[in-house]
Amino acid sequence: MQNVPQEDVLVVPRELFDRAGAFQGFCGDVAAYLPKLLDPRHTLWRPRSSVEEDPSFKQLIPYCVLAWRAADGQPRYFSYTRGGGQSEARLRAKRSVGIGGHIASCDGEHGDNVSYEAGMRRELEEEVAIEGAFTSRCVGLINDDATPVGSVHLGIVHILELEQPQVASRESELIDCGFATLEELLAAREHFEIWSQITLDALVSGRLT
Repeated sequence: MQNVPQEDVLVVPRELFDRAGAFQGFCGDVAAYLPKLLDPRHTLWRPRSSVEEDPSFKQLIPYCVLAWRAADGQPRYFSYTRGGGQSEARLRAKRSVGIGGHIASCDGEHGDNVSYEAGMRRELEEEVAIEGAFTSRCVGLINDDATPVGSVHLGIVHILELEQPQVASRESELIDCGFATLEELLAAREHFEIWSQITLDALVSGRLT
């Protein structure tokens, strides 16, 4: 049997999140959380296999929403379906509006904002090819303690404003890709993963801008 290399991922103790102010759903107060969550005095590298079922840690996950504004001024958002072979079994065959994944120890030894930014860029480049320039801004966080997968992860939401709607999948497990209006995405809301549902709800309510 071939040995699979251990992957160490960036986590923070759950108690740190609780002290900062635990919430359920979406929170747009980035300044209240991000400096604490990316403080290398608090971050840890832990084997992914050991923290996937351990809610005493929160794995920090960048969640990038790709947006493009058409000539009519109405924004369109990139979405896709996670294929059946996707590594996180609990998310297979679900649609998503977020691109991202774990921050790994290969992204930087200190577990700080530099490591986080490098990991976000790496995950983005591994999953999609974006043609043209874009700007990125961090707009909030997602927490979902109501589900097993949510209880061990914490999403950090970024909006990427694209100059043109030309995005191609680099992963065989990211299929049915394309841009759609918020109205079109909401019409299929029940087919999206929980984090995407939370994101869509925050967009339509104006809490995510």
